[in-house]
Parts: sequence; structure tokens; C-alpha cells
Amino acid sequence: MCQYQAVDGHMQDWHFIHHGRLVLGGPAAVFVEATGVTRHGRITHGCTGIYDDSHIAGLRRIADLHHKYGALSGIQLAHAGRRASATRPWDGARALTAADGEEPWGTVGPSPLPEKDGNPVPHPLTEAEIDEIVQSFVAAAWRALAAGFDIVEVHGAHGYLLHSFFSPIANQRTDQFGGSLENRMRLPLMVTAAIRRVWPEDKPLFYRVSAIDGVEGGVTIEDTVALARQLKSIGVDVVDCSSGGIAGSVTLSGRRLKPGFQVPYAAAVRRGANIATMAVGAILDGPQAEQILAAGDADLIALGRELLADPNWPFHAAEALKIENPYAVLPKYYGFYLERRAAVLDR
Repeated sequence: MCQYQAVDGHMQDWHFIHHGRLVLGGPAAVFVEATGVTRHGRITHGCTGIYDDSHIAGLRRIADLHHKYGALSGIQLAHAGRRASATRPWDGARALTAADGEEPWGTVGPSPLPEKDGNPVPHPLTEAEIDEIVQSFVAAAWRALAAGFDIVEVHGAHGYLLHSFFSPIANQRTDQFGGSLENRMRLPLMVTAAIRRVWPEDKPLFYRVSAIDGVEGGVTIEDTVALARQLKSIGVDVVDCSSGGIAGSVTLSGRRLKPGFQVPYAAAVRRGANIATMAVGAILDGPQAEQILAAGDADLIALGRELLADPNWPFHAAEALKIENPYAVLPKYYGFYLERRAAVLDR
């Protein structure tokens, strides 16, 4: 979950406290939020960055923290595209203006189509500029490796740059990067293949999708299954199945959500592309998560808001599922006391 607390892309004490809070609850892996591969690829001025070597030390501090307390460490590599230069979500996630007290910058996309009326028109990327962005992702992967991350996830969802090239809603190009499904896949696949060439074979590579746009004429689940097949062929290990975002902020959407509302997308991609998937979205408790796995609808469970609400979710899931020793999920400095209390507490 983006925290919007970075300064010039650099991690702050807030991030260290935040990740410490999460990792002590016993998750298998913790991911650093969507992190800009270029300065102008950040969503807001508060977004984390991995576009300069000076960012490595702060990121390494987080990865080391994850490792020290038993979790794998991951990071999402992102370019916000036409959704960049925005205010933070609690300020409306609207296009940034000088009146907001922070300098706006120009945005880029596949076509000169703003996300919504009134937003600045993004600059349509030239093929030379596309090549530069691919290299920015590669450089970010090298920095992620230097920082000690175990997993890289390419962020191709939620209306950001790679998703905007994949979606016919945002992409109206007539060159090799637009039009047909094959052409609209080209940039996501170029970026991912380039990262896979430098990311070690024994380290997992994830790709996050918006499995459907949920807008007429947008990305369908069939499109995403086709993309997932291609991603698998170039070495992606897991497809992380989210949805939406091509027409505005997912965070600020007023759409009513049902528990596990995105699980069918993970199931469709898993079966249609024969690739491991990660389910995410309103997964609220251990029994629900276990049912998703047992049904073969996904291979991994991702938590965002629910882990913010309850950083000890893994422990509570272990209790609910009657794992033999749920206290082992926690650091011994917590588990010891809770196990002793459970043994003597008369409820």
C-alpha cells in the first residue's frame, strides 16, 4: 500500500516503522509499495523511488528488516504514466497544480488522452522514449538487486504506464505499440523480458495486472489470459491479479466490494495460462484465504488494507485454522508470552 511519505523518492522513518509493524506479524513476504523507476514516473511527490543510486541505502534498510524477522522482501517497480503528477489520495488524487504547493510535471502515455476531462494531456511517447523507459526499468531492477530484494514485481495495473499501453481505452496508437492485442502487449513484454534478463534466475519475478478494466471496450479477462501466457514464456513466475484503474483511482472508487471479488480473475488466469497466480482484494480472514488455495483458484494470497487493519493477521489466521502451534508464526518475543497466557487463561 502506497504511503506517500517519501522525500525525493527516499525512504523515511515512517517506512521503517510501517514495515516493522507488518513483518512482525509473520507474513511470508512483504512488498515495498509501487516505486517509481524514473523521477517523473512517480504518482506523487510522496512516492518512493528507485531511479537513483542514492535510493539503494534506504531500500536496503527495509529489505534487511524483512529478512531479519523471517520474511522474503519484494518491491513493485512502477511508472505512473498519465496518472503521475497527482495529489495524494486523501487530497483527491487529482492532477497536481502549482496552487497545491508542489511543482507539477508533464505526464506521458501511449496516446494524447487524459485519464479524465480536465486533466493535462499526456505526451505520447516516441519509440526512442519508450526504449529509454525500458532501460529505466532495467536500471531499477539492478538497484533492487543491490538493495537485497528477493522478488521484483512489475506493476502493470491500475492505469499506470504499462497498463495504459495494454488497454485500448488509453492506447489509440497506430504503430507497433497500438491497435492489435499483440501490439498493445508489446511494451509490457519488452519491459518484463528486459528485467528478466538481469534479474537472477533463482529470484522470482511477478507481474501485476488489472485483469479487467471494467469499462466498455477495455481489457477483458481473455486479453489478460493471453498476456499471462506470453509473460510465462519470458520467465514470469506469478501473475498478481487485481483489476480496474484505467479511468481513475482504484483507491477512491465508490464501487461496492464483496469479499474475494477479484479471486475469479486469479482463477481464470491460473487455469487459462497455466501459471501461478496471486489473489488479492477483500480477503478478510484465514478460512477465506485457505478456501481460495484449496479450490485451486490461486497459489498465493496477498493482503493490503486488511494487513493495515491487523498486522497480526497471519497469527489470527493460524489460530482460526487451528494450526498446531499458531504462536510460532510470531517472533518468539511475542509468541512466548501469548502461548503462556493461553495455557493458563480461564475464559
